[in-house]
Amino acid sequence: MCNYCGCREFPLIGRLSAEHEAIANAAGLLRGAVRAGGPDALVALDALLALLMPHTATEEDGLFEELRAEGSLAEAVAKLCAEHDDIHGVLGGVDRAAPDWPAVLAALDRLHRHIDNEEHGLFPAAVIALPIPAWDRITPAEAAAG
Repeated sequence: MCNYCGCREFPLIGRLSAEHEAIANAAGLLRGAVRAGGPDALVALDALLALLMPHTATEEDGLFEELRAEGSLAEAVAKLCAEHDDIHGVLGGVDRAAPDWPAVLAALDRLHRHIDNEEHGLFPAAVIALPIPAWDRITPAEAAAG
């Protein structure tokens, strides 16, 4: 994860980055469980989805909404939203009776690249692109109170 530009000092970016770390760790556990075989893979899949779904909602309903409104990064946001849909579709649509693990592993590879693109591309660019009033709107309430 990125630690060089200071974007994590923005409370929402810091939160999303911390969630990325947890998601990456859960994805690694899922990858290991899939390779090992057995029922633990479905448990690991559920754990990843439990982290991924609220994270994506936070991105899309907060940061991405502001970036779309600002306009300069709208194309990048549209691409990232399409990647969310793709990754969620694969991971959320796993047939539990006959999982397509190769498709899941491929989605995990795309998830890794997706997180990297957000961490090293979108987040630093968002800090530059968005005005302070936008950050005030999307700053988590607990950070604003602290």
